[in-house]
Formats: sequence, structure tokens, C-alpha cells
Amino acid sequence: MKDKEKPSILNVQHRTVETVGPWILRYLSGSTVQDKCLANGEEVEDTNESFIDEESQADTIYLKTLDPKEWKDQDHYQVLGLSKLRYKATEAQIKSAYRRRVLNHHPDKRKKLGEKVQGDDDYFTCITKAWETLGNKTKRRAYDSIDPKFDNSIPSKEMAKKSDFFELFGPVFVRNSMWSEQNSVPLLGDINSSRDHVDRFYNFWYGFNSWREFSYLDEEDREQASDREERRWIEKQNRANRTKLKKEESTRIRQLVDLAYANDPRLLKFKKEEQERKAAVKQAKKDAIRQKQEEEIRLREEEEAKVQKEKEEREAAEKAQRNALKAEKDSQKKALKKERKHIRDLCKTNNYYIQSGDNVIEIMSGVEKICDQLSAIQLKQLSSSLQIEGRKALIEKLKQMECRVEMNNVIKNDTKIVEKNNNDWETDDVQLLIKAVNLFPAGTNQRWEAVANFINQHSKNGERNAKQVLAKAKSLQSTNYTDNALKSEMNANAYDQFEKEKKCESQVPEVVSERPVGWSADEQKLLEQALKTYPNAVKERWDRIAECVPTRTKKECMKRYKEIVEIVKAKKAAQV
Repeated sequence: MKDKEKPSILNVQHRTVETVGPWILRYLSGSTVQDKCLANGEEVEDTNESFIDEESQADTIYLKTLDPKEWKDQDHYQVLGLSKLRYKATEAQIKSAYRRRVLNHHPDKRKKLGEKVQGDDDYFTCITKAWETLGNKTKRRAYDSIDPKFDNSIPSKEMAKKSDFFELFGPVFVRNSMWSEQNSVPLLGDINSSRDHVDRFYNFWYGFNSWREFSYLDEEDREQASDREERRWIEKQNRANRTKLKKEESTRIRQLVDLAYANDPRLLKFKKEEQERKAAVKQAKKDAIRQKQEEEIRLREEEEAKVQKEKEEREAAEKAQRNALKAEKDSQKKALKKERKHIRDLCKTNNYYIQSGDNVIEIMSGVEKICDQLSAIQLKQLSSSLQIEGRKALIEKLKQMECRVEMNNVIKNDTKIVEKNNNDWETDDVQLLIKAVNLFPAGTNQRWEAVANFINQHSKNGERNAKQVLAKAKSLQSTNYTDNALKSEMNANAYDQFEKEKKCESQVPEVVSERPVGWSADEQKLLEQALKTYPNAVKERWDRIAECVPTRTKKECMKRYKEIVEIVKAKKAAQV
């Protein structure tokens, strides 16, 4: 706005405006930032000047006591009149406060008012330094990190035990939350806070990420270094000092969180609730185990009672069955005794149906045999026949008895013959049979013929056919071979057999030298049977084949097999 538009302000001054600083000229001309913005149709920036301290005589005295050389130790917020706002002050508020200080304390204005200005040592330099520090975001953050008005203290252990936990620690955490890199900082809460809220609070503070840094306290200014080496040394010293202070800050925060965690009544409540919950779960498990054990005992007792009842019922049924069988046997015995007595009395009454020329003793003994060997039913039938036919029936029954005795004798003789044939095997033959059965296992083509040929090849006790070999093998299988006399005899002769085998082994070279080179028909047959029994897939095939041909070695068997293969190939080639 032009000066002629506001003559009232110029009239109030009653003096001529001289060329001074731009801030003083704007003030004296009555033109402010708000006026220009309104004149241009722009929005007025809200500076919240109501929060800026009204400058008093004490503030002016304080400013005049400042030493420009010690500007780094001054309270920049107090210099600009922002003691109440401090780190909460916005950029606009800082700028507005600085403008007010300039308007009131600019050297040009003070000179105009007749005040003495000290040049470079004037306190206005402190106002300029305050603006340079707080008006720059990086420098302001460095200054806020070491704000002399900030309370770094934390409660002591004695205070934590005596004071109210939330009233004591709540403001401390709120005060220190200003250093958080995160915007949303969880509050301490109260006694009714949930477990999730408490866990989230302590997790946040135990992992607290602070933006607080201590570059403002650097003892040396790298810009004042004379060369690169000196700047590096200054940076190293400053970095070490910052790291030390940062570590002390982290320790302070950690001590605060540890102290709060140790005295938080909510954690004690949660711990007690957790113990009660665990105790309840443990008791529930014990009750479940006890109920399970009781149920198992009940089921076991019911099962035992059921088994006992079944046992008693079974024993009662068996006892009743035994009694019934006993009664039946007694009844049969009585009936048999009655029928025998009836037969004897009937024969005796009829003088045993004897005629002239009969052998009385033979007939009487025959009657006794009939009474001893026939059942009650048969005796009753015979009694009926005797009453009807008399002598004819008796003589016919005696003849039947004789035929039965002869048949039994024949069966006994046949059994003795079979036993004799089975017992006609000597120990060596049984050993050969066992060895042959192992050499020719189940599935071998014409197995028992091969076993018989093997035994006949090595036995000195005559020829045996496949049926005899099979019958002997079955008899050995059906009997308890560990308890029979044959095994005892074999064990008794084991040492003699061992000596005999040793003697044969010592004589092997002589036997080999006397053995004919050509293969006999029996050896050829054994070899062919062994080749069929042990195919190529069998492990140690030629060792097994050599065992089947005792008169030949493994090498000779393999050589003979190659000769047979060559003969077969030659025949096929001749046919082609």
C-alpha cells in the first residue's frame, strides 16, 4: 500500500521517516503482511500470535543481558518469546515471533530512538541466531534434542513403590513420546486396560525408535577447520560424542520402561490371572485323568465281573455236562451190566446151547468175549436173537467175533510191516535224505525222483524209489525229530562222522587223480537236474550246483556246462 493511503499513521509519528531497515519502514508505514495479503486477495496465514509471549520489560532486560559470543547456550525459544510453546511451535509462529522481535529490537530503530547500539556485540545478534536455529528444520531438530527446559529425569524405585503408578509414570511417558519416530504413540492407560493394550504399550517402548540426536552439542565446528584432515578429525570426535550421548539416551529410556514394567499393577493382575488360568487348566487335566482312570477301573471291573460270570456259567455248564455224561455213563454201565447178566443167564439157562461134540470151554469163553466186547444195544439185539433163534444166533455171533479178531491181526501185521519199512533207514541214509531235501527244495522239477537218485548215488544200503523217500520224509516231518532216538544216535556218532570226513578230505588228491575224466550218466543227470533247480538269478549258483554233484568240483561243473553249450550251438549250426 502507498504511504498516501494511510496518513493517520504518519501523523501519529510526528516525525520524518528516514531510510532505515525494511522491517522498520514497513512498520512505520503501517503496511504489514496481513495488509498486503488482503490487498492482493490472498488468505491470511494464521500465525496464532495469541500463543506468543507478550513482550515485557523483563523480556527486554533479558535480551540485553545476552552475550552474542555465548549464543549457543541461550534459550532460543525464550529469545523469540515462545517459552510456552517451545517444540510445539509451528513454523508460522516462529516466523511471526521473529518479526516482532525484529520490529522492536532492530538496531536501526533503536538508533533512531536514541539508544546506543554496540555494533557486532549487540544482543540483536542473539535474536538472529535464534531465528537461524529455529527457522531451519535440521538445526531446530538438533536444538530440540537438547532443549534445556526438557525434563530428562525418570522416577526412582522408591517413588515407584510409594506413588500412584499411573499418576507417576503417565506424564513421563507422554513427555518422552516427543522423541518417537512414529506419530501414533500408545498411552500408558489405566488399571482397566486390556492385556492387548498393555502388551502393545510395552512392545512399543521396548522397541522405541528415537529421533533425538546430539549434533547441537558438537564441541568443534567442522566449517572452521583449516584443511581436510582437520575436518575429518573434527567429524570423528563429534561422531564419537554423539554415539556416547545416544547410548546414554537409550539406556535412560530402557531404565524407564524396565522400572514401569517391574511396578505395573496390571502385569501383577495379569500374572495372577494367568496363574489361576493355568491352575484351572491343570486341575481340569487332573480331573479328566481321574475321571478317565475311574472309568477305566469301572470298565475293568465290569469286564472282570462279566468274565467271572461267563466263567461261572461255563463251569456250571461243564459241570452239568460232566454230570450228564457221568449219569449217562452210569446208565450205560447199568444197562450194559444188565444186558451182560441177561445174556449170561440166558446162555446158562439154555446150557450155552451146547450140542454133542461141542467144545464147552470154547463156547463159554466166547460168550464172555461177547459180553466184554459188545455194547448194551448189541447185547440187547443178541438177546432178542437168542430168544428167537437160540443156538443159531449164538454160533453166528461167535463166528463174527472170530472174523473180527483175524481182521485186527492182519491190520496189526500190516502196520508192523510199514513200521519195519520206515525203520529200515540207517543214520547215513537219513542224513543223505535231509541233505537231498535241502539241495532240491520245493518247486524242483520231479523233486522226489531227484532226491531218490541222489540217495541211491551215495547210499550203500540198496535202491529206494520216490514213494519210499516221500514216505520217510513225511514220517520225519510228522514226528518230533528233536526227541527221537535217530537224532540221539546221530549225535552220538557225530565225532566219528567228523573224523571220517576229515580223513576223506585228506585223501581228496588221490581220489581226484584216480577219478575218470569223462562224465558218467548219473553225474550228467545230477548236473542237468541242478541246472534246472538253480537258475541264473540264484546267488552262488555254481556252489549250489557243485554240491548236487559231489564227485565233481565247481570248476569241472562250469567246464562241463560250457562243453554242453558248445555242443548245442554246433548242432544248431549244423541244422542251419
